[in-house]
Formats: sequence, C-alpha cells, structure tokens
Amino acid sequence: MTARWIASLVSLGVLLLLPSYFAPSARAQPRWSWPEKSKNLKVLPKNTPPEKLRAVMTGFTRSLGVRCSHCHVGEEGKPLDTYDFASDKNEKKAVARGMLKMLGKVNKELESIQPTKSERANMWCHTCHHGRPIPMTLAEELTRVYTAAGSDSAIAHYRALRGRFYGSASYDFRENSLVDVAGTLLEKKDVRGAIALLNVDAEFYPESGSVHGALGEAYLAAADTAQAILHLEKAVAIEPRNQGAKKMLETLRGGGR
Repeated sequence: MTARWIASLVSLGVLLLLPSYFAPSARAQPRWSWPEKSKNLKVLPKNTPPEKLRAVMTGFTRSLGVRCSHCHVGEEGKPLDTYDFASDKNEKKAVARGMLKMLGKVNKELESIQPTKSERANMWCHTCHHGRPIPMTLAEELTRVYTAAGSDSAIAHYRALRGRFYGSASYDFRENSLVDVAGTLLEKKDVRGAIALLNVDAEFYPESGSVHGALGEAYLAAADTAQAILHLEKAVAIEPRNQGAKKMLETLRGGGR
C-alpha cells in the first residue's frame, strides 16, 4: 500500500468521524476562548495577544506538569469559563510571576557573560522543572519523603517516580542517586533503611560496583560481616580499581592489621 493511499484512507477516516464528532450533545460544553484583552497582567505586557498568552500558559502547564488550577482560582474538572483567571487569591500565581521575572534576569545575565556569542544557552521553565512543580533532584525528593515518613515510604515513592518519569529528563535515575540517599541514612544511623534502599538499587543495577560497594559498607555498619564481604567482593570484581572496597576487604579478612 503506497503512502498516498495511506494518506487518503486517513483523510477519509477523519471525514467520516467529523459529523459525529461535531454533532450536538446534551453534555457538550461551551467552547472557552482566550480573551482579546487580558486582565491583571503584571509581568507579561498588558497588550499580550491571545495567541501569545495561550503559548505562555501552555508552556507553564507542560513545563511544571500542572493544570490551570495550580496557579489560578478554579476547580479542577470544571469548565474554564468558571475560573477567575484575573484573581490573585491563589498564592502560587505570585510565585509564578516571581519565577518569570527571575527567568528574564537569568537570561539577561547569560547574554552579558557572552555578548558576542550567536548561539547561546537560554533558560526556560522546563530547563529546571522537566514536568515537575518543584524541581528537586531525585536524592532531595527521596530524602524529603524519608524525613517525613521513613525508608519504606521513600522506597515506595522511588518506585512510583521511576514508573512515571523513567526515560524522561525529570530525574536522574542512575544508581548513584540512591547511593547518595543511603549515605544520608547511614549518617542518621538508620542502617536498616540504608540497606533496604541499596537493595532496591541493586535490583535495578546488579552490575554496579558503586552499589555493591555501598552495600558492603552498609552491611559492615550492621555488623553483618558475611554480607559485607560478599558485596565488597562483587564491587572489586566489577571495578578492580575500587580502592575503597579493596581496603575494607583487607581489613575484614585481617590483612589490614
């Protein structure tokens, strides 16, 4: 079947669907349109045309992974004509305005650093947010959950985030993110939690020398010498230049006396 035939069939399918798609329905909502003259613009130019306003607002929602109700007064799921977009009662609108001002300042500063550069890096909302309202690193996000609810909740949150965001630029899902969090747990003397977190890391990265090295250190803190030696040996086998793991092994085997 040629590309022309495929295109014809697609066009025909669209035409056949149009009557039913645009047919009147008892549940049809009145179409909302962007205002010709916006109210209460304090950062964007007051004469911003509808198409420009639409592009900016759509950019916000996609960059932060949110809906209109995140910054505006309105109920999620309700028609847009029920929203009070001009209102400042939602405190997050002020945050958005502040962030937009900051973005402009950052880009001006970047331009002043390299004034003659024709192709320069520009900052945008998605540069930091990547589809999240608060652009934390994975380690920061998991540490926040751990502090509030413990290691089991942090592990559950990690799996949920991995299921939703893996493959995107939202979080760094490489093994060292969990290694860093486990290090924080060890500092807090939560050895059990650190081991549990690192075992999840080993589930996804079984051939990582850094994960097995961290597990060896965690099991050593738990006084489980057998498991410590097992993981340290794996770490050295994977990364022969891992001097830290080698030294711990020598000590455990009595060679460091």
